[in-house]
Amino acid sequence: MSDIQRRHFLTTLAGAAATAGLPQWAHAQAAYPNKPVRVIVPFAAGGTTDVVARLVMQKMGELMKASFVIDNKGGANGMIGTGEVARAQADGYTLLFNTAGAQTLSPVIYKANYEAAASFAPVAKVCTVGFVVIARKDLPVNSMQELIALAQNKDKPLTISSGSAMINLITEQFKHVIKAPHLINAQYKGTSPQMQAVVAGEVDFSFDSFAAVEMIKSGKVKALGVILPQRAASFPDVPTFNELGIKDMEFSSWAGLLAPKGTPKEVIAALSQNIDKVMQMPDVLAKLKQYDYIPVKTTPEEFAQQIQAESDRWKKVVKDTGFKIE
Repeated sequence: MSDIQRRHFLTTLAGAAATAGLPQWAHAQAAYPNKPVRVIVPFAAGGTTDVVARLVMQKMGELMKASFVIDNKGGANGMIGTGEVARAQADGYTLLFNTAGAQTLSPVIYKANYEAAASFAPVAKVCTVGFVVIARKDLPVNSMQELIALAQNKDKPLTISSGSAMINLITEQFKHVIKAPHLINAQYKGTSPQMQAVVAGEVDFSFDSFAAVEMIKSGKVKALGVILPQRAASFPDVPTFNELGIKDMEFSSWAGLLAPKGTPKEVIAALSQNIDKVMQMPDVLAKLKQYDYIPVKTTPEEFAQQIQAESDRWKKVVKDTGFKIE
């Protein structure tokens, strides 16, 4: 072997030894993702979160020239799928498309096997959505002020339906804020039955997602107020809680992308940058508008801070209302 061949061999051998101990993601860092990425949605297929996740991740796949495969892992208020991602290998090939309830509220009120912020590496919040107060069509009120006045009558308690942990806690906070602890919180198994209870007149009113928009437009329920920074595009005549002067009710849900804690920063940055591009696409924005989802832009750091702040706030609400899981 010549001196030149010997030097080339030793250089190659040294390079191989230097990289042998690196984690798998480092070998393919420049090519990420170079295999299908599993994106867990911790809810059943067909819901609004699932629809948004499939739309966003399909566009991500087109941009990053890879396959982002949605895997619905519903159950236990989103904790099953969320917990699975928290325990997954932090290599960028298992991600979580989650909502505020499962991410920040469930760990506060249930025994979850993950923490809202510490168990994850947030990528980006994609959009936010508020809540609308709907009342049965024959309830003798036409405004939030009239509803609150009626709700404060202890002699004839109103009933309010809730079908999720978040709606349940928002309901308890509302009772606390308007000083009407006698309001009857009728709990249903899901937000769809919760809304149908108002439509059928089984209960008097409810805090609902904007999935109720068609019921409102068809006159099957009344919309009295929205919890949003600005009025909803679907019903611009309905005032916000801020406009009405109702304090301490600044709640919203969101959808966003997260990864397991320890996922390489380079992977998080690549995902975040491409999410930004997706959220500027006209067809994506048009689809979100159908659900009154408001697109947002956050850095991974900002998203992490918001998740921690939200978790802290839920803890305070639970303490203030004396909320307990029955």
